[in-house]
Amino acid sequence: MVNLSGWGLTARLVSKHFGALGDTVARAIAGFDPETATQADRDALADKLRAAAQELAQARADFARESADVARIRKLVDDDTAAAQALAQRMKAAEDASQRADLERQVNMLLDDVEANRAKLGTEKQQVVDAEAFRDEVQQIVDMLAGQLEAFDDKARSARQQLQQARAEKDLQALRLSQQQTLEGLRGLSGTGTALDALTRKAQQISASAEGEKIVADIGRKPADRAAELDAIRKSATGSQREDTLARLERLSGKD
Repeated sequence: MVNLSGWGLTARLVSKHFGALGDTVARAIAGFDPETATQADRDALADKLRAAAQELAQARADFARESADVARIRKLVDDDTAAAQALAQRMKAAEDASQRADLERQVNMLLDDVEANRAKLGTEKQQVVDAEAFRDEVQQIVDMLAGQLEAFDDKARSARQQLQQARAEKDLQALRLSQQQTLEGLRGLSGTGTALDALTRKAQQISASAEGEKIVADIGRKPADRAAELDAIRKSATGSQREDTLARLERLSGKD
């Protein structure tokens, strides 16, 4: 990951090669916060990632091309140097002055190219170093943007899971409330307030009223019952009970 507080080379390279995109990418890296980012922020960051990825592909291609140029020039220098050495040996062995002069001219031509290519090789090597540094910095930017997108998606997944759990909990509580209301309704069928209970209470009231009337009637009969009992006691005590007609007929109809 690139250090946001010290990514000077990256900032310069991105600004140079990306143009306006460099500033946009820099702001996106510095300001992106997955905790508060909206989907629009996520889409914008994804666009920056795609742009940076395209630049990374180009940077890799440039590095490969510069590396190939260095290898080609280095091989050319080596081949020309070897050819110049071979011609120099032939030049030394030549007895003909004209032939020796021609060989010397050829050796000098090769050495001129070797010198020029050696000078060019230094520049090409530096271009390889710069291309490699740029490629690596862009790779870090791509990795950072990819990491921020991953962080956003992780937060989004977590938020969706929490939302699903909250909805499930809400549905569960609604179901429990519905079940509780159903149970309360069922309890009401066997509790107070039904027609059966009203009839039962009415019967109890009538029974209580009848019992009260019986008690009152019993209380009213007590003086008459007491007077009859006292009269019987008196007759029994005096022996003056009077024989009625039917009892007398039965007594006299008996056989001796």
